[in-house]
Amino acid sequence: MRQTGRVTTERTLRAGYQDVPDEAAGPASRGWWDENAAEYLAEHGTFLGTEDFCWCPEGLREGDAHLLGPVEELRGAQVLEIGSGAAQCGRWLARHGAQVVSTDVSLGMLRESRQIDATAGTRVPVLQVDARHLPFADGSFDTVFTAYGAIPFVPDAVQVHREVARVLRPGGRWVFSVTHPVRWAFPDDPTERGLTAQRSYFDRRPYAERDDAGTVTYAEYHRTLGDHVREIAAAGLQLVDVVEPEWPDGHDQVWGGWSPTRGRLLPGTAIFSCRAPA
Repeated sequence: MRQTGRVTTERTLRAGYQDVPDEAAGPASRGWWDENAAEYLAEHGTFLGTEDFCWCPEGLREGDAHLLGPVEELRGAQVLEIGSGAAQCGRWLARHGAQVVSTDVSLGMLRESRQIDATAGTRVPVLQVDARHLPFADGSFDTVFTAYGAIPFVPDAVQVHREVARVLRPGGRWVFSVTHPVRWAFPDDPTERGLTAQRSYFDRRPYAERDDAGTVTYAEYHRTLGDHVREIAAAGLQLVDVVEPEWPDGHDQVWGGWSPTRGRLLPGTAIFSCRAPA
C-alpha cells in the first residue's frame, strides 16, 4: 500500500498483493476514502496545507516546479483537478487566478474540502466525479492534473487518460503524479528494511485489503514505467517529460514508506507531464 501512508500490520491480515475483480475497485476506493478522509487529513493535513500545491511526499511544490507552466500563465486558465482530495491544490491555483474545478470520487473528501472553505473563507468548486467518466464537454480545459489521485486506484487507468484527452483543448497539459513504479518491488517500510527488494517489479497484482466477509475494501494498482507510457500513448496524448523528485536536504517528514532513509537511495514519485496534440 502506498498512497495512504499506512503500513500493513496484524490488523490487516487479509491485506496483500492479490487479484481483484475490476468491478470491485471503484466502490472500494470510494468507500475507503469516505471512511478515512478525516483521519487522513488529521495525519497529513499540516504537510499538505489547506491552500498549497504539493505534488508528492518529497515535498515538491508547484510554486517551485512550474509543471503546469509559469504562474503568470495560470491567470484565467481553465483547469480541472481530478482525485482532488480536499482540493488544497485547487485553492492554490484559484489564488493565482486560475478558473478551477476540483473533483474527487469520495464525497467524504469533498466534505472535508467544504469544511476547509468554511473555516478559511475560501471557495473552490468541487464535484463528486469518477475520473473515468468526466461530465464535461470536449475541449473544456487548458490543463488537467492530479497529485496522486485517480490513476493508482482504478484498474483501467487508460480510460482516465482518454477522458482527459477528450476534455483537453489542443495543446493542453495533462500532469499526474504516482508512486514511482520501482517502489513496488520493495516493502512499504520507511526504515532500512524498505531498501531490499522482495517482490517482482513485473508483478502487477494490485495491493488490496478485504474485510472478514472477503469484500474488497481498498485496492491500489501497480503499473510499470512502460505501462504508464503505453497508456498515455493509447489515449492519443504526447509524453513530454517524466520528473523523479529527489529527496531534499533537511526534509525529515516520514509518510508511510517515504522517508529520508529510502529517499536518498530510491525514487519515491514519478510525475508524468503530457500534452494533447496541438
